[in-house]
Amino acid sequence: MVLGSELNSVSLTSANASAVVECVGGRLASLVIGGHELLVTEGAKPTRWGSFPMVPWCGRLDHGTLEFEAETYHFPITSPPHANHGVSHTQVWDLLSSDSSVASIETTLGDPWPFGGKVGQRFELTDTALVVEIFVEAGDRPMPAMAGWHPWFRRQLDNGDQATLVARPKSRYEVDEHMIPTGKLVSVEPGPWNECFVGLEQPPSISWGESIAATIESTFDHWVIFTEPEHALCVEPQSGPPNHLNRDPLVLQPGQTLTGSMTIAWTVR
Repeated sequence: MVLGSELNSVSLTSANASAVVECVGGRLASLVIGGHELLVTEGAKPTRWGSFPMVPWCGRLDHGTLEFEAETYHFPITSPPHANHGVSHTQVWDLLSSDSSVASIETTLGDPWPFGGKVGQRFELTDTALVVEIFVEAGDRPMPAMAGWHPWFRRQLDNGDQATLVARPKSRYEVDEHMIPTGKLVSVEPGPWNECFVGLEQPPSISWGESIAATIESTFDHWVIFTEPEHALCVEPQSGPPNHLNRDPLVLQPGQTLTGSMTIAWTVR
């Protein structure tokens, strides 16, 4: 086994499932269950495929600007007019350890993030679930932090089975004309959705015809659900709403960590 940044990807296997973790971007690049690929496996941008980590912010950072401790920081506009999904999904991660079913990877938060810190993920594949754990650790100075994941699930399997999403959120964040949350919670409207929700009555689930049924659970309590694309469904657990670093951030002191997990569990029919 090759450790460090020299390895591009690592494969995990179980009796009826396989997964590929890519060290470039720290993403889950493939999840095959019962012979069926569940994820979108390619895209025009790094934020358009697989299941990638969102660190140190999730979703939109308002016009790429962060106000923190009386200082203003500017980040590249990656989804005009905003900076989207943090920086960890474009970085190279080091493989710390792996075997046939478990892999751990880690990266240091670098340019353009000015505060340092590091991020680690652990992936464990079983016959019935994939568990992904994450930690974000501050370096030698305080920093605001968020964490989450952005999975792109296929709307249609290769056998033609169509995806059906079941999600019952109690409320959503009101947004302004630039899709930035105002901080106010309002009632849920019919989809298609590109919204941040809280208060889900049960974990979101996706079923593909008679082939597979999957649920997505997380220790994080905010969910962005994106159903506008024709080819995909995105169900994104995260530690807060978009632009949370500017509104009410969790501030990690040196050495402190933010942790969380996402579990994708399935039944093969």
